Amino acid sequence: MNEPLPIEFIKPVIEQDSFCSVLPCVEKVDGMIFAVAACPEIPMPEQWMPWLIQSGSSRLVDSDVDILADTLMNGLRSHLDYMRQGRIALPPYCVDGVESKGDTKRPSYALSQWLTGLLFVHKNVESVWQNAWQQAEKKESNAETGSGEPPEARLTRCLKMFSTLANIELAYQQRRADQVAQLSENLPLLMQQLPALLKDYTNLAGDLACALPNQFETFSKSTENTSTDNQS
Repeated sequence: MNEPLPIEFIKPVIEQDSFCSVLPCVEKVDGMIFAVAACPEIPMPEQWMPWLIQSGSSRLVDSDVDILADTLMNGLRSHLDYMRQGRIALPPYCVDGVESKGDTKRPSYALSQWLTGLLFVHKNVESVWQNAWQQAEKKESNAETGSGEPPEARLTRCLKMFSTLANIELAYQQRRADQVAQLSENLPLLMQQLPALLKDYTNLAGDLACALPNQFETFSKSTENTSTDNQS
C-alpha cells in the first residue's frame, strides 16, 4: 500500500518557520497525535491541541492557528484510518536501526521523540483510560478482552517498553552494569517488537472503548465543528 503516513500530512506545515519555535519536532507531534487517536475516548480538539504548544510566548496569527488546526486534524484522521485497518503508522525510519554511543546502543532520536510524545499524551489522558476501565468492569461482556493476559498487564508492558525506548539513558542509569550490557545487546530485538506492542496498545484502547458509547459520534461532531469554524 502506498497510503501516506500521518506524519507526511503534518510534516510540511510543522516544519515551517512560523511553527518551529512553537511546536516540538515533527516526530514528537506525530507520536502525540497517535496517542490521542488511540485514546479509548478521543478528547475534543480544544482539549488536546494546546498540549502541543511548547512555547508560552507563542504568537500565532489567526490564519496560522487555522492552518495548524487543519493540519493536526488531518493527522488525527489519518492515524484513525490506519487504526481502523488494524495498522500502525509508525514512521519506518524511526526503527530503521540503532545508534551507538560508547559501549551501548540507543534508539534513534526520532524514535525517542515519537515515543516521548506518545507518553506525554497518555499521561494527560490517564483519567480517560481509568474511566473506560471502570465502565468496562461493569460489563461482564467486557471481562474478557480477547487475550488470555490481563489487560492491566498488557498496558503495563506496553508503557514500560515505550518508556525504556523513549529515555534509554534513564533506563541504563537504573540498571546494574551487567543489566546495561544485556539491555544494549537486546535493544535491536526490543525495537523489532515495538510495532506489535503499539498494536496491542491500540487494541486495548479499542476493547475499553466498547464500554464508552458514542465515542465516534463525539469525534465526528468535533471534526465537523472544526471544519465549520475554518470555513467561517
